[in-house]
Amino acid sequence: MQWTDRIRQVKIFLVLSAIFIAATSLMVSHYLVRDLQVEERNKMEVWAQAMNAFNNADENTDLALVMSVIESNNTIPVIVMDRDCQVIDWRNIEVTGDDTLTFVSDYGKRMKSMGNAIRIELAGPSDYLLVCYDESIMLKRLTQFPYWQLGIVMIFAVVAVFALLASKRAEQNKVWVGLSKETAHQLGTPISSLMAWVEILKDNYPDDELIPDMEQDVKRLELIAERFSKIGSLPEPVDASMKEVLNHVIAYMDKRTSQKVKITGHFPGNDVIVKMNASLFEWVIENLCKNAVDAMDNGQGKIDLWLLEEGDTVAIEVTDNGKGIRKKDVANVFRPGFTTKKRGWGLGLSLAKRIVEEYHKGHIYVKNSEVGRGTTFRIELKRSRS
Repeated sequence: MQWTDRIRQVKIFLVLSAIFIAATSLMVSHYLVRDLQVEERNKMEVWAQAMNAFNNADENTDLALVMSVIESNNTIPVIVMDRDCQVIDWRNIEVTGDDTLTFVSDYGKRMKSMGNAIRIELAGPSDYLLVCYDESIMLKRLTQFPYWQLGIVMIFAVVAVFALLASKRAEQNKVWVGLSKETAHQLGTPISSLMAWVEILKDNYPDDELIPDMEQDVKRLELIAERFSKIGSLPEPVDASMKEVLNHVIAYMDKRTSQKVKITGHFPGNDVIVKMNASLFEWVIENLCKNAVDAMDNGQGKIDLWLLEEGDTVAIEVTDNGKGIRKKDVANVFRPGFTTKKRGWGLGLSLAKRIVEEYHKGHIYVKNSEVGRGTTFRIELKRSRS
């Protein structure tokens, strides 16, 4: 729980940090761009005054200074037009297309419509020039920069969150494996002792009818220990009969559940072969059936196991008529620690999901559930091809 809270706090911190960095970057860039726009506007006003001085020059005008100001503009696109919007001169324009004059004229008109034009009065009030200008390439790039920066910050935040989730998942996997291995180890000694005692009882009481049942239960414990020992490793799947696996589960559950619970299998006539670890997969179906029994009112109801063939997919559906799952809980049923029971660790479905998806490359999910009507879990596996 502490690990989960810490992960949540770190994720919140990362998101808030990303938002703060992005907001600060956008604000600083906004003020910087605005200042540069004002500076470029001032430069163009000086440039327009220099053009005006050049046009009205007499023998006393210092043309060297005027030409120095005019020639100093090497970055800001500028077009000089008369009152009829005829192009007189231009500078720092990258022309595209074959008709240069038309391109420059259209460009100047666009700049004028955007308000980027300075008027130079000539001889009379009706005679003037327009100095139309655009933002420099550097200013345009700077305008786009905060959005690139925002994207990089968001990518960083997403990668960081995924890294944390992967770290959390790896930590959970270590806990799973350690707990499973330790459980198998702890079960080993008493199971060996029980097996020895069963052999002694068989020799001393060969006609006792209860001893075979005891032997079956001890073998069952041995199978459970074997299943736990395989958690954390990747057992090589082999071709196995899905009908046989489901029939084993039905036989096992019939002996260990109330007669008020009816478990029925619905299988196709032909055998269905799937690559799997039969021992682990049986545990998955058993777990779904046990959960179904726990969800039944008054300990009575029915469970239907459906084996379906859908092209290259083999589907197993476990349907019950129990209490059902609330809609808000459906998304959490496979989360470690989630349970609606008064007793239990909430690990069964989480482990079942891992066995199906990691060990068998399949998919398990809640197909449908309705409170008071029941639930259907569906498992999908790839059919074995010889």
